Amino acid sequence: MKEKLRKLIDVKSIVTIVLTAVFAVLSLKSQVSSEQFQTIFTTVIAFYFGTQHQKNKEG
Repeated sequence: MKEKLRKLIDVKSIVTIVLTAVFAVLSLKSQVSSEQFQTIFTTVIAFYFGTQHQKNKEG
């Protein structure tokens, strides 16, 4: 349990969560178009899961 919590509180995880929240708020305020939000969100999530997959594959 502690190991999973430690992995969750990783810098990449925090950055991913913060970026998702920021762009969601900006999108709701109509300061970012839905296309821009989708592009940025997809890029961030793909990078996060790509690095997680690579780390799991190596370890």
